[in-house]
Amino acid sequence: MLTAHPRLRIGRVWVDALTFDQALVAIEQLVDRGEGGAVFTPNVDHLVKAESNLAFREAYQHCSLSFADGMPLIWISPLLGCALPERVAGSDLLRPVLEMAARRKWRVYLLGGAPGVAEEVSKLLTETMGITVAGWDDCRIESDGSDRTGESFARAQAAKPDLIFVALGPPKQELWIHRSREMLRPAVSLGVGASLDFLVGKYKRAPRWMGRVGLEWLYRLSQEPRRLWRRYLVEGPRFINIVLYTWRLPRNERVRYPADSA
Repeated sequence: MLTAHPRLRIGRVWVDALTFDQALVAIEQLVDRGEGGAVFTPNVDHLVKAESNLAFREAYQHCSLSFADGMPLIWISPLLGCALPERVAGSDLLRPVLEMAARRKWRVYLLGGAPGVAEEVSKLLTETMGITVAGWDDCRIESDGSDRTGESFARAQAAKPDLIFVALGPPKQELWIHRSREMLRPAVSLGVGASLDFLVGKYKRAPRWMGRVGLEWLYRLSQEPRRLWRRYLVEGPRFINIVLYTWRLPRNERVRYPADSA
């Protein structure tokens, strides 16, 4: 069984109150269960999208693990009744989970990233980490997580992976994972955003100090202003209303302890 732990609701999304090391243990347990699953890392952008995107919200309702990837979630969590212990960013999880895959001899599948990135990462993982890469795919995925042919699901299924890293960005990656959850069992899928691009230097990640003080978004905005300006400058401020709405809920509707789901 997965380690019991409290969960905090922020808006429409539940977040697991785990440290980084506990998150790694939980992922390993999830793979070992052999029942499949999904790991998401919500940030402010995810919470805002979940308010209006019903399919995205449903994907979150069915995910196995949800880790806070964003300092604003950590900062406001005590106000809502359950302090999240630390930030567990998808980009920070990538390498230690890959190291776990190498150690446990898990088969890894890669989906997404910029054109050519999945193939490049595949070679990197095989040659430098000794990871068994079962396959990779950088086909076009639609905004609702579908593809026109359905081949992305069939190729992933045929590869028989233990772990699937889905690097499509929100909400595509979560919607693709949700669509494929039954087909791809017992594989565990992780939504990792731009992590594959970071791994091969396609984009630079913000310095760690910016992540610690909650300014990684500003660094990302400076790299891709045309694509990200609306996300951060228009949609992001809606987070304040989400926090206020959640704070007004009864405590038992925003904090869930292990005994509550027993």
